[in-house]
Amino acid sequence: MIRPIIVDTHCHLDGEEYNSDRAEVIARAVEAGVTRMFVPAIDLASSRRILELCKEYPGTLFPMVGLHPEEVHADWQEQLDEIKQLLPSVSVAIGEVGLDFYWSREFEQEQLLAFEEQVRWSVETRLPLMIHCRKAQNEMVSILKRYRDDLPGGVFHCFTGNEIEAQELLQFPRFVLGIGGVSTFKKSHLPEVLPAVVPLDRIVLETDAPYMAPVPHRGQRNEPAFVVNVLQRLAQAYGISEEEMAERTNENVQRVFFSE
Repeated sequence: MIRPIIVDTHCHLDGEEYNSDRAEVIARAVEAGVTRMFVPAIDLASSRRILELCKEYPGTLFPMVGLHPEEVHADWQEQLDEIKQLLPSVSVAIGEVGLDFYWSREFEQEQLLAFEEQVRWSVETRLPLMIHCRKAQNEMVSILKRYRDDLPGGVFHCFTGNEIEAQELLQFPRFVLGIGGVSTFKKSHLPEVLPAVVPLDRIVLETDAPYMAPVPHRGQRNEPAFVVNVLQRLAQAYGISEEEMAERTNENVQRVFFSE
């Protein structure tokens, strides 16, 4: 059987977790049919690092630049000023950006300001957004609503919410939900929630590697090849073949990231 071509829309391949075998990890992904991998940044240093890494794998690795909410500190504006200069080198998205109040609200106002500035970049450059949101959906939605008609689209990364939360996010018509390894966990409600309220044209696949490895690799270092396990679980949940799931999610990737 010919394996379907798959896209991992979110994997941190620049991370030190891959320093000893990065080339092998990428080769394993390609062998598994994962022929395109999108690599998000978290700050200025990783933005620069990712741009260099992706140059080594043209057509396979695609870079994003951005300031992750957990990396928003007192110097956030200086970092954004530098990151903005890198935008002309980016082909797929601005990310990983967003809001995260899970651990602390120490820099809450700074997070809100940094996120909104990067949302404006998306409007200006027509690059979609790769959005991280944890314990902050109300605040995130409030900001996005101000730009809803002008935003080119993007991904709500690592969606793990309920039906109501999914419907709230789907009100942004050019955005999709990024579904990863959590969907394979025994206690996950995603296999029920997603087919109930999320059409197939509103999801993309991701790993968030090296984090949150799917079953049967749970507890291990995650890697892009494992997105195949996510695809298998979602195909089962939606009652379609793996080939159709790959085809449909690839169409969504093309629409969100590569069409204007």
